Amino acid sequence: MKARDLRELGAEELDVKLRELSQELNSMRIKHRSGVAVDKPVRMRGMRRDIARMKTVQAEREAK
Repeated sequence: MKARDLRELGAEELDVKLRELSQELNSMRIKHRSGVAVDKPVRMRGMRRDIARMKTVQAEREAK
């Protein structure tokens, strides 16, 4: 997801998306560490980056 798209979301929507993505990443990490084959392990990197973008947008809003 692009930062531009995230800035268009409301604060509550952004919080919900952040929570959902974090939960999904945690479940993928657990599966990966337990030896279960993860469908797309490369997606984990993208998820981490999306979470970082979301947190950056939240920090920008708090700074204003």
